[in-house]
Amino acid sequence: MRGDNKRESKGTSGKGSTERLAAKRNREERETGRDPKSKKWGGQNIFALTSEQLEQMVKDMGLPAYRARQIYSNLYERGALSYEEMTDLPKSLRQRLETETVFGSLSVADEQVSRDGTIKRAYALRDGQLIETVLMPYSDSNRRTVCISSQAGCAQGCKFCATGQMGFARQLRPEEIFEQAARASAWLRKRGERLSNVVFMGMGEPLANYDNVMAAVDRLQADLGIGARHITISTVGLLDRIRKLSLENRQVTLAVSLHSVRDRERSAMIPANQKASVRELLVTCGTYASMTGRRITFEWALIRGKNDTPAEAELLAKLLRAHLPRHMCHVNVIPLNPTPGFAERETGTEGVRKFLDVLERQGISATCRVRRGLDISAGCGQLATELERLKNKGVPVGVGDMYEDYDLGKIPSREIFQEDISDLSFS
Repeated sequence: MRGDNKRESKGTSGKGSTERLAAKRNREERETGRDPKSKKWGGQNIFALTSEQLEQMVKDMGLPAYRARQIYSNLYERGALSYEEMTDLPKSLRQRLETETVFGSLSVADEQVSRDGTIKRAYALRDGQLIETVLMPYSDSNRRTVCISSQAGCAQGCKFCATGQMGFARQLRPEEIFEQAARASAWLRKRGERLSNVVFMGMGEPLANYDNVMAAVDRLQADLGIGARHITISTVGLLDRIRKLSLENRQVTLAVSLHSVRDRERSAMIPANQKASVRELLVTCGTYASMTGRRITFEWALIRGKNDTPAEAELLAKLLRAHLPRHMCHVNVIPLNPTPGFAERETGTEGVRKFLDVLERQGISATCRVRRGLDISAGCGQLATELERLKNKGVPVGVGDMYEDYDLGKIPSREIFQEDISDLSFS
């Protein structure tokens, strides 16, 4: 009897373990789009494959090697948006690919176009999570920048950020991150244009999803031809990950969401500051700049009456000079963009001018970032504002109210941010 109970208990435990493993496997399959009953390549997301893996898949399918090159060219050179568009492949092969693999893990849930040409897309992932991606064409240059998400939601809880207000759902997989840029690139190629810049300033904290983000960075370089210096990674300041990035010396542009150099005020806005002080962050940034030779951009959302005074600019300049050579830091200011969960207001034109003038007199490079996409909630910190509407069936997602925009005509052109990273970026 005792032995029977023991065996029964063991059997129950084994069953529970099997069920947990099955649940985990099913969750991964929902996220990746893989068919749980598939063989090695069956049900594979085509965007998850590197060029080498694509070659191996074609070989395993019993096809000639040049078919892999054709598929690759269709995806990343011609910008095919479906297998059906790969017209240089036999119809039988297109049908086989359609049956045996998955063409991506993103489906468009909503798309909005701003008056200034900015395009915001909400993508539904295979497990139902929603993320947002923003494409920013510029009529006055060949620069085409896409802002991509690295997480569904965000755990950092920044008070002025709509994504931080919604909370964290899960990490994005490398192919889910990469595919956002690949689809933007395909859209542009259809129009005879090319993607020039990628900024990790969408939903989520990129360095909190470090391995997956870096895997996506590798794919951006290898498959889309985006140079490291045209890739910007934003962070609230995760020190251990910044140190890790320093050691890897990837030559990407690092953008630090600073917003205050007073610990109490920064901690109130950015909870991550409670784990590491502003001084510790700046010391780490100094080490990063020294090891990589790359200038760091410090993001500063100007909030009326909070962090926009000349005294704040003086203190910012003093601390930056104390920790970094002047040529290794740049301050990128932008008036605060409105979000539903943050009641503060943006700094006016004259306040922006005074803040920039103080930094310039102190020898600190500083520019004002152009604000775009505000009429579709695509501005800095606004991503995820509309996602709740998409989650509630029957509630249409429309263009929101147009907030009073920043009067760029009153700021000299030398102060408009025109570097390799985007004029418009998102924290």
